[in-house]
Amino acid sequence: MSLADTEREIEALLFAAAGPLSEADLVKRLPEGADVPAALATLAERYRGRGVELARVAERWRFQTAQDLAWLMTDEREEPRRLSRAAQETLAIIAYHQPVTRAEIESVRGVQASRGTLDVLLELGLVRMRGRRRTPGRPVTYGTTDAFLEHYGLASLADMPGAAEMRVAGLLNLDLPADFAVPDPNAISLDEDPLDDGDAPEFHTDYLGKE
Repeated sequence: MSLADTEREIEALLFAAAGPLSEADLVKRLPEGADVPAALATLAERYRGRGVELARVAERWRFQTAQDLAWLMTDEREEPRRLSRAAQETLAIIAYHQPVTRAEIESVRGVQASRGTLDVLLELGLVRMRGRRRTPGRPVTYGTTDAFLEHYGLASLADMPGAAEMRVAGLLNLDLPADFAVPDPNAISLDEDPLDDGDAPEFHTDYLGKE
């Protein structure tokens, strides 16, 4: 086989490899008689000075960004905050029962809801204060946001997994009524009033692992 063919094959192998490959690794994958050392030398020369170079590291070969361009690869980004089990359960309850009050969340979960848990979900923009229930005390109701749909890759709430799937995933250990229907997060229910201007949330965030 021609040296050009060997070069192309090695180029394809190194490009797709999860890590560096040794000459022995390449020989095993290439047709018998392939001149691996010559092809590697030619490829290394061809990529010299390019944005991506063929480098030899610990007797293995790999493609890597040119050293002088490493600064382009620097990326500042926020690490996503991982939700605690309590926050995941609270979010699932809100998603499947909205509009829902804090007392109703506690009733479904069977434990008292930490103010910090709800604050985390509000701060992350996964839930929002929807309105106020028309009951004594006028408690605030909560619902999900567009950010919730984006985070979980859902086109709409209708695309949420069914209750059975959520239980299998360990995210929903709840007894939903037989006539349960996915709620519309934008619709104000009959027993709910819109929020007033002074109802913006004030965060009192605890750590994520707290109940």
